[in-house]
Amino acid sequence: MPHKLEERIHGMLDIMLEDYGRGRTIDASVTFDHPSKDTVIEILMKLRSVIFPGYFRNETYRVYTMRNQISMLLEDVIYNLIRQISICLVYSPDYEDASPEIISARAEEITFAFIARIPEIRAYVEMDVQAAFDGDPAAYSKDEIIYSYPGQFAILVSRIAHQLYLLGVPLIPRIMTEYAHSQTGIDIHPGATLGRYFFIDHGTGIVIGETTEIGDNVKVYQGVTLGALSTRGGQLLKSKKRHPTICDNVTIYSGASILGGETVIGQGAVIGANAFITSSIPEGARVSIKNQELHYKYPSQHKAETTELKNDNSWFYVI
Repeated sequence: MPHKLEERIHGMLDIMLEDYGRGRTIDASVTFDHPSKDTVIEILMKLRSVIFPGYFRNETYRVYTMRNQISMLLEDVIYNLIRQISICLVYSPDYEDASPEIISARAEEITFAFIARIPEIRAYVEMDVQAAFDGDPAAYSKDEIIYSYPGQFAILVSRIAHQLYLLGVPLIPRIMTEYAHSQTGIDIHPGATLGRYFFIDHGTGIVIGETTEIGDNVKVYQGVTLGALSTRGGQLLKSKKRHPTICDNVTIYSGASILGGETVIGQGAVIGANAFITSSIPEGARVSIKNQELHYKYPSQHKAETTELKNDNSWFYVI
């Protein structure tokens, strides 16, 4: 019996090896190293500790001064980030034929350029935390926001990943933002530009596309999509403006979809829940769905009724 089982295992092995030889993308056996998703996430968590040194201390570091703590974190981040960027640069057409020495030097240059931007990232993050506290009456402290708000975490990761994206790093920024997506349900492409004092309330189901531009003091609720009108063009659409521009002081309520690279939401506009927008909205407009209806179904002894909800506010821009 064991002999027959061994034969069956070898038979299945032959089938699998034959299947691997069909020349498809999934069959490729590349000669360079692959990035480590676990290492990238570890780098991200250590960067969070650098950004919030008093909140997310690494328990493995037995240090007593801020200087020693940050020194150990930065050395760890720099070493591993250089290694991961060196691996990922091979995915860029600019470095396909570059020597290991050139790639290593470029990875080191990118890493230190990124580290130099951390004070800028921290300045934005401080404003994001303040925006969440000012914008949410359910927030009892800023510590509560830093430790527990999914929107704050997703924005933090996006700000880190965006800087690496701007520095031309392949793969790593997307690994970071997709990790945040898996943890929060908030999908922000690392290419998206987020302004100052940005607040995501609740957050689940939000999608913010690669070429989205968001201004200052913008508030977004759960289920919002800032997306493209169509992606049927596939790779031909790469690097084109496909996602909307959201100007300063805009509020977008839950379930709204704003689509298209030419769509601009003007300064101070308010987009109502479940609105579907594919063209620009003027400054200061209030957008709502026209003629919403509530249908009530009663027990058989009551007559069915329909109540139509009307917006009597003249400042609504109706779609």
